[in-house]
Amino acid sequence: MGVRAVRALIQRVTQASVRVDGQVIGEVGPGLLVLICAMEGDDAAKSAQMAAKISKLRIFTDESGKMNRSLVDTGGSALIVSQFTLAADTSRGNRPGFSAAARPAEGKALYEQFIKDMGALGISTAKGEFGADMAVSLTNDGPITIWLDI
Repeated sequence: MGVRAVRALIQRVTQASVRVDGQVIGEVGPGLLVLICAMEGDDAAKSAQMAAKISKLRIFTDESGKMNRSLVDTGGSALIVSQFTLAADTSRGNRPGFSAAARPAEGKALYEQFIKDMGALGISTAKGEFGADMAVSLTNDGPITIWLDI
């Protein structure tokens, strides 16, 4: 199998939070909710590339109401949540397969690397808990939701 892309689903939010066992473990105000999935064959270079892309996406409005500003430009935050289900393969039957996702240890390392990469770009981050059963709440702003493969 060839190298696949780091996959992310980003949502512009006015607020977002994640809970584990009923306790808030991460929350942000205006910015992005980033659902991130490390795919089999991903590496640190792809993580850095994804972080750079997300930080520079011009999906926030400027003074004229046009989507012309990035997360860096606005000083917004990012809530980063691991989500291996973004690797779902539904091509055969009705039960999704997740074999394209990175193995758990590899996925966790890349998830933590991605958080570091976002922080290194000056973005304030909050995070979920890798492998936990999480409850994510958000107010999607726009709504703006974008799928990214790098």
